[in-house]
Amino acid sequence: MKIGKMEFKDKLFLAPMAGVTNLPFRLMCVEEGCRLTYTEMVSAKALYYNDKKTLELLETTGKDRPCGVQIFGSDPHIIYDVIKTKVNGMDFELIDINAGCPAPKIVKNGEGSALMKNPELIREILERAVEASDKPITLKIRAGWSADQINAVEIAKIAQEAGAAAVTVHGRTREQFYSGKADWEIIKKVKDSVSIPVIGNGDVDSRRSAQRMIESTGCDGVMIGRAALGNPWVFNSSQNEKVTDEQKIDKCRSYFIELLKSKPEKVALGEIRKHASWFTKGVRGSGDFRNKINKSICVEEVFELIEEYENMTVQKNL
Repeated sequence: MKIGKMEFKDKLFLAPMAGVTNLPFRLMCVEEGCRLTYTEMVSAKALYYNDKKTLELLETTGKDRPCGVQIFGSDPHIIYDVIKTKVNGMDFELIDINAGCPAPKIVKNGEGSALMKNPELIREILERAVEASDKPITLKIRAGWSADQINAVEIAKIAQEAGAAAVTVHGRTREQFYSGKADWEIIKKVKDSVSIPVIGNGDVDSRRSAQRMIESTGCDGVMIGRAALGNPWVFNSSQNEKVTDEQKIDKCRSYFIELLKSKPEKVALGEIRKHASWFTKGVRGSGDFRNKINKSICVEEVFELIEEYENMTVQKNL
């Protein structure tokens, strides 16, 4: 599979996720074999005004590459400007335009999946982005806005005409959010309708299910999102055995160490609470551990809790 000049033999990619795919998380997934990651989605308008917190979301190193930056917005002129004057100079391999985020605070501004209701605006955004960029431009969409407004095929064709290098299709509508089943058939219809690479997304939680999606839809690649939470091993092609409780706890600790290198202590504490919950899902005694982590007030306490929990888990598994 090729996107621009980049060729990928491994077809499993990490989806951009707000509040999740920061640099430490991306590095963790790359360490387990992920070949393409994405930043958290960032606001084009915030970039335009040089918002400090937004710029911090774009922290990258050579170790997390190739990496794409995902931008959301509804103003073609602002998107053109931030790509031309800012993103082109950043160390990212591609730029993804978000037309799939279902979050109410995004949609109410006419951004994210709200763009699915305005195909011609998507065309204008993509044309301006392609004009401004010296990197491949891709698009992420949903099946449609609602069950009676399924237009992924129409928008994928527009993306191709506008010069997009690839399109990612999440098989749910905005109306569904993340409920119900993803419709893989719409991914197949998109693949059959365009010649640019199509990446499938939705209800893939393992390499086996990713292969099923590829076989069912003919898609060129698969993007994994929520299934990677607390489970970076999903990208590891050689991970044949079940991940042990000890591995999960150790990875949780490693993630926290990386967080502290780039985040203030208060921010890192908030992040580790989320990720500790994901990493310890299904681990014996994890409820008590999560409660203690959520009440922790300093870095030292968190490390002590992790070590205590690890020792307890080892003893239980003897």
